[in-house]
Amino acid sequence: MSKILEEVIVSNKAYASSFGKKKDLNAAPSRKFAILTCMDARLDPAKFAGLSEGDAHVIRNAGGRVSEDAIRSLLISYKLLGTNEWFIVHHTDCGLEKFSNEDIDKKFNIQSKDKIDWLTFKDNKKSLVEDVLKLRNHSLVPSSISIYGYIYDCQSGNLIEVKEATDIGA
Repeated sequence: MSKILEEVIVSNKAYASSFGKKKDLNAAPSRKFAILTCMDARLDPAKFAGLSEGDAHVIRNAGGRVSEDAIRSLLISYKLLGTNEWFIVHHTDCGLEKFSNEDIDKKFNIQSKDKIDWLTFKDNKKSLVEDVLKLRNHSLVPSSISIYGYIYDCQSGNLIEVKEATDIGA
C-alpha cells in the first residue's frame, strides 16, 4: 500500500467516525448555487466561499473552463437539483495560461486522430468572459440563472469580480 493511500484510508476512517447527521444531507445544495472552478490544489472552494457540506455544488476541471462536461453538470445542478445561481471562478497563475494546445499535444505526442481541445488561454479575464458568454448563450441555460464571473487571487485569497463577465451573466 502506498503512503498516500494509507494516509487517505486513515483520514477517511477518522472522518467517518464523526459523520453523524451528514448522512441526512440532500444531493440538492441547500444554498441553491453551484461553483465551477479549477482543479488547482491551491484553491479550496469550501474555504474561499464559506461552504459547509451540503451547501453548494462544486464542479472542478483544469482551468475551471466551461467545457461540455461542465455545462452538463451545471444543467443537471439547475434542472434536477434546484440551483439558480452559478459562479465561474478562474484563478491567477493558472497553468493553462502558460501552455498552448500545441505545447500539450507535444507533451503527449498526440497524433491528429487523438486531438483534444485542452482549453488553454492567454488572457484570464478574457477567457472568463468567454466562458460566461458561452453559458449565457447556451440554449438550455435559462435567463433566470444568475451567472457570476470571478478570479481567485492565489496570492491574497480574494475573489475578484470580473464585472464584464458578471454583467453578461446577469
